[in-house]
Formats: sequence, structure tokens, C-alpha cells
Amino acid sequence: MNFLEKITGSDMTKAMKDFEERAKILPAEYQSAWQEIKSNLWVHGDFTGRSLMPILDSILELLEVTSADGQSIEEVLGDDISGFCAALVGGEGAKSYRDKWRDQLNKNVARKLGGLK
Repeated sequence: MNFLEKITGSDMTKAMKDFEERAKILPAEYQSAWQEIKSNLWVHGDFTGRSLMPILDSILELLEVTSADGQSIEEVLGDDISGFCAALVGGEGAKSYRDKWRDQLNKNVARKLGGLK
């Protein structure tokens, strides 16, 4: 990323377009959860929103992996999407939420790696 891209935010615009293309492939319930996640996360970002880009990428990857496994969105995120988002950015009660989702992500990755052997 060069200086001009960073100042204008064109790198973020391109990244968001890439995220949206990836999200279009997801099932309908995952797409609506993705939209809700984005709206909940933007209030926690810094002035530019640049700090949220790695978080958004990781969430989208989690959604892709779990939808490929056939899990429902409730199994992945639970009933409280706003709590999920607050936990990811370090909001109140983050430790318990973060630990829960980290464990689930680790289990999903371990299961995928176990299937490759």
C-alpha cells in the first residue's frame, strides 16, 4: 500500500469490495449475519475504520469455513451478534465471548486439518 492509497482509503475500498464478493457466495442466513456484523463493528472502529479490516477478514473467513461445514449461523455466532462484535473489538464481557469463539474457531480448524490427513 502506498501513501496515496492510505490517505484516500482506496485500499480499504478495494478490500471491502473483495469482502462483499466473498460474502455473496455464502448462504442467505450467513449473508444477513454478515450485514449485521458489519453494521455492529463500524461503531467500534477508529476514525478511518482501518483497524477493523483484519477483524472483518477473519470474521468472513470464519463464516466461509463454518458454512462449508454446514453449520447454522446460530451455532457459529449464537443469538447475540452485537455481543459477538463487541467481544471481538474488546468490549464489555469480551473475555468470555472471545474465549468461546476462539475455542470454536480452533475446533473448526482442527477438524479441517484432521480431515486433510
